[in-house]
Amino acid sequence: MDLSAAIDAYLDHLRVERGLAPNSVVSYATDLAKLAGFAEERGATLTEQLDPVIVTRFLVALHKQGLSARSAARHLSAVRGFCRFLLQERLIVSDPTALVAPPRLGRKLPVVLLFEEVTRLLAAPDVSRARGTRDRAMLSLMYAAGLRVSELCALKRGDVDRQRGFVTVLGKGGKRRLVPVGEVALADLEAYLAADRPARSARSPAALFLSSWGKPMSRQGFWKLVLRYARRAGIHKPISPHKLRHSFATHLLEGGADLRSVQAMLGHANIATTEIYTHVAPDHVRRAHRRAHPRA
Repeated sequence: MDLSAAIDAYLDHLRVERGLAPNSVVSYATDLAKLAGFAEERGATLTEQLDPVIVTRFLVALHKQGLSARSAARHLSAVRGFCRFLLQERLIVSDPTALVAPPRLGRKLPVVLLFEEVTRLLAAPDVSRARGTRDRAMLSLMYAAGLRVSELCALKRGDVDRQRGFVTVLGKGGKRRLVPVGEVALADLEAYLAADRPARSARSPAALFLSSWGKPMSRQGFWKLVLRYARRAGIHKPISPHKLRHSFATHLLEGGADLRSVQAMLGHANIATTEIYTHVAPDHVRRAHRRAHPRA
């Protein structure tokens, strides 16, 4: 089968049968398009011509282009998934990635904000204006619940139970989770909804957070807001919406939360993903050891 046609079939499989998010499908498409271009330059235009030599040389070429080990590992993961699909569809007889070793990854610790920096960031919006109340509510809710930016922007009005203090989040893979939200974030949300209520009926009624155009807030739009308020708050370290999620997890652990609870709130499928925050919050680990170990 033609390699490009097989990649299209695999992307349809990811989109329709596995229900991957559009951003994930785009990422797979980008990585596999690089593989197809590399293979075709070497005369391999059919799926049965894909072999371990081509895959290995593809990874070497990525390294020579300056890609990090983490990016190379992501490309290899995309190729592995594609080759498993080809095996299932009997388009190849053996997996060309079976003996390809993944690049060694260094453990990169997340950048987090100090609690004082988060406080300054949340205080940066001008809440005397309707737009400022919206921005404060978005920042406050993201930090209070540890949301991904895509999860925050996708929230509907009915996803927040303001009486019980919970938000229902649609996470990766279509999995829903329930995350508690504190009184401060709920108050910020109430202020936003009260300021926004007069004009909402004529715009998008379902989405929780709307742009100035009355459309659901985009990931890119919220990213720009975070950068602007970080500068206003005098925060000079690298900043992004995801840093608020990192800060949420780290501050919970520093406050004494257990790792399993943080894993559930973040929506991590594997606790190993959550464990990286124990390296960011070593004082919490030390306190837990002293509390629990009989000879600490």
